[in-house]
Amino acid sequence: MRVVIAGAGISGLTAALSLHAAGITDLVIHEAVDEIQPLGVGINILPHAVRELIELGLGDRLAKIGVETADLTFVNRYGHRIWTEPRGLQAGYKWPQYSIHRGRLQFMLLEAVRERLGAEAVVTGSPIAGLDHDADLLIGADGIRSGVRQALFPDEGEPLWSGDVLWRGTTYGTPFMTGKSMIMAGDGLKKIVIYPIAPPDDDGNQLINWAIQHRAPETTPRGDWNRPVSVEKVLPHVKDWRCDELDIPGLIAAAEMAYEYPLVDRDPLPRWSTKTVTLMGDAAHPMYPTGSNGGTQAIIDARVLAYALATGQGLQFYEGERRPVTNNIVLANRKDGAEVILKLAHQRAPRGFADIEDIMPLAEREEIALRYKKLAGFEPATLNARRSWSVRHETGTDVSSS
Repeated sequence: MRVVIAGAGISGLTAALSLHAAGITDLVIHEAVDEIQPLGVGINILPHAVRELIELGLGDRLAKIGVETADLTFVNRYGHRIWTEPRGLQAGYKWPQYSIHRGRLQFMLLEAVRERLGAEAVVTGSPIAGLDHDADLLIGADGIRSGVRQALFPDEGEPLWSGDVLWRGTTYGTPFMTGKSMIMAGDGLKKIVIYPIAPPDDDGNQLINWAIQHRAPETTPRGDWNRPVSVEKVLPHVKDWRCDELDIPGLIAAAEMAYEYPLVDRDPLPRWSTKTVTLMGDAAHPMYPTGSNGGTQAIIDARVLAYALATGQGLQFYEGERRPVTNNIVLANRKDGAEVILKLAHQRAPRGFADIEDIMPLAEREEIALRYKKLAGFEPATLNARRSWSVRHETGTDVSSS
């Protein structure tokens, strides 16, 4: 089987590694840019995707460049704690959760592809726009502006803008809480997520990622997807926010630069595949970053696709496993996913609260957190018991860990 992959991002590179591990080795990745750069800011890889990378033999590499996330805390704009939950191994998963710089993750995957498949496996400066290619299967892993998706659905149009924008940036600073913690702060109008994405350096400082989501004026440019903005533009939006665990205004003020992104997604598709073409990752199901699911779902797509092809079950199995799940996540993220807890707390106590139990009982908070985990496929007991997507030879050897 000859496979062509459009896009050398997280999904395309993971697909190449997964197909190779499953015995499908006649493949090439075509990447549009002339030189792949370690771009982006922070990303979270949840336990169900970390499992897949570990089964691909990448666990040690991942551990060296990421932070093993230990806990997540939700607070309102006054720093009143709404909810804290353990994450990764501390939450009972068999696999950790990692917070990591997206570019470093991409380069780790790229290095592994070149080692295992050869340097010629990734061809840069080679965009794919149509469907007519010399391959048994073309995989569109080329992002939210996918040329492959556009060829399949030429009348779809531009991505859908929510009306919100994200300001993203990084700051070198003193570790907060456990040094492996995430904080989600917000009210009914804006929210910020903060977490470290690299181990402490020799001076004890960490690279800390932050992202602020807020409603934007109608005049906000939507064509520039990585527009630099000054920190002075961002800071007024959080200057009065308080948090005992972290000086949020101080963290933002210490950043050198911020970048502005429109919060966009696309409507779920009725299908991803033809007989010789399929989609994955952001090309198939671009979603809001709520719940830290974009990169995670792309990795799982790659693994399930490789399993489906190697076991002879084909694109129908792959799409049947993945499209309903990711469609549900796209729609849930439009309603804030698990982060709806911030909105509810603000609606019930806009000026804060003395005791969270007075406005949102523990059982309700637990139900919100568990509901999203089930929808996104990472409820601990179910994930821990789920079969592996690794393909095994008749000898019983696990190809994906070789």
